[in-house]
This record gives sequence, structure tokens and C-alpha cells, in this order.
Amino acid sequence: MTATLIDGVAAARDVREEWRGRVAALTAAGTTPGLAVVIVGDNPASRVYVRNKARACGEIGIRSEVHELPGDAPPAELLARIDALNRDPAVHGILVQLPLPPQHDTERVLEAIAVDKDVDGFHPFNQGLLIEGRCPMPPCTPAGVMVLLARAGIAVSGASAVVVGRSHIVGKPLALMLINAGATVTVCHSRTRGLAAHTAAADILVVAIGRPRMIVADMVKPGAAVIDVGINRLPDGKLAGDVDFDGVRERAGHITPVPGGVGPMTIAMLLANTVHAAERRVGGRS
Repeated sequence: MTATLIDGVAAARDVREEWRGRVAALTAAGTTPGLAVVIVGDNPASRVYVRNKARACGEIGIRSEVHELPGDAPPAELLARIDALNRDPAVHGILVQLPLPPQHDTERVLEAIAVDKDVDGFHPFNQGLLIEGRCPMPPCTPAGVMVLLARAGIAVSGASAVVVGRSHIVGKPLALMLINAGATVTVCHSRTRGLAAHTAAADILVVAIGRPRMIVADMVKPGAAVIDVGINRLPDGKLAGDVDFDGVRERAGHITPVPGGVGPMTIAMLLANTVHAAERRVGGRS
């Protein structure tokens, strides 16, 4: 068996095209969706991410602005910038690029973003709405995973799903989304005993643990859908996921590549959340 490749690049392109039309409709009615990205310091990887997000915004007509603060900026300066953006009617979405320098309390910073402009879906209020299955702007990476599963025709309702990783950014919100979609979900992590027994029982296996090629073929159920969220830089400079792609591809039914799988969908769902925030503002909803 050779797994069917789940193409995140093609899926992201389709999502962008769908939302491009909604951007055009908003703009024609007098509202251009606006995204503000705040970056603190000079982290090279963060700068690449911010540049990619700005380019993606421009491709579908979203107005983007980047606010750069020095790495030694005090917490009060960052919070003041967020407050100004919260009050700016031309800004519909605010994203603070993580990680932040150590002097900043990340939780406090994320809580400072207005709930209706939280396009990353990290505010505790929005994360709480995930429990009820009615979060208007869910975290981008988990939302992208759900879109990939749907596009691949993978039945979630009734499936046994295992999520390896319990972060607030991916693992926990994705587990809630899968539960809301009708899956029976097990969340595993670095302290899980007998990890292979859990993963080998999964119809849907999502891995977001941050360890290159940790999941190998004999840890995967034959025919399973394997979604690899991880992206790791190897000593030779190449990128690898958390899944041993070459080995697992010969056992799984569906699999995402790294790169070209979940990554493009994260940005696509950020665009979708930004447009949705603008639509909600125009419609008088917060």
C-alpha cells in the first residue's frame, strides 16, 4: 500500500480563492479587511513567517501592516501597541508573532488582544468557545487540519483519532474540534506510556510533538490517515516532519508531506479568520 498524498498547497490555494471573492465583496461595499502583525525582536524564522503572511494577504486583497518592536521593548510598549490596534477601526485582525522575548508574558499579551480581532484563535475566550463548537475564529493550524481531512474525504464522525501533542496552539484545540466532529479522541504526549499502542489503533493520527521522524511505520494502523503537523530543521539543513514519511507512506492510507502539507493551510486559515472578522464587524457582531 502506498498512501494517497494530501496536498496542502492545492488545498490552501482553493481556500484562498474562496475567500478572495468575499474580500472583493467587502471591499466593494466599502470595507477592506485589515490584518496587523506585531513582531518583537529579530528572530529570523519569525521574520520569514511574517513576510509570508503579508504576501498571502496581498494576494487576495487583504490590507496588511507590520508593526516591528525592538527585541528589548518593555512589556508596556507591546501592550500599548496592541491597545492602539484594538481601537483602530481599519484593523480587523491582530496577530502577535510568537515566540516573544523572555521579558514578555505571552499569556498576558494574548489576552490583551480584542476577542473579535483574535485571528490566531489563542484568546482564552475563543479557546473556551471551542468546547461548545461555536468558536468563530478557531486556531489556524487545527482548523487547517480539519479542512484537509474533509477535502481528502476522510470520515471523522465515528473514527478513532489520536493526537500526539497537547499544546494550546495545536494539540488541545484540535482534540476539541475532532470531538465536536464526532470522533473518539485520545491525546498523547511526551509522558504517555505505550505510545505505539495508542497510535497503532488510530484511524486518524495527527502528530504535533516537535520531534523529527518520531512516528515510524509500525506505530501506524494500516490504512490510517496520518497528518504531520511537525516541521523540524535537520543538521543538514533539510526539513522533516514528526513522521517518518518514507516508511509510513507505505503503510498509511493518506498522509501529508512536510513541507507542503499542513503549513500552507495555517496561513490560509489565518486569511479566512481575518475576512470573517471583517464580515462580523460589518454585520454588527463582535
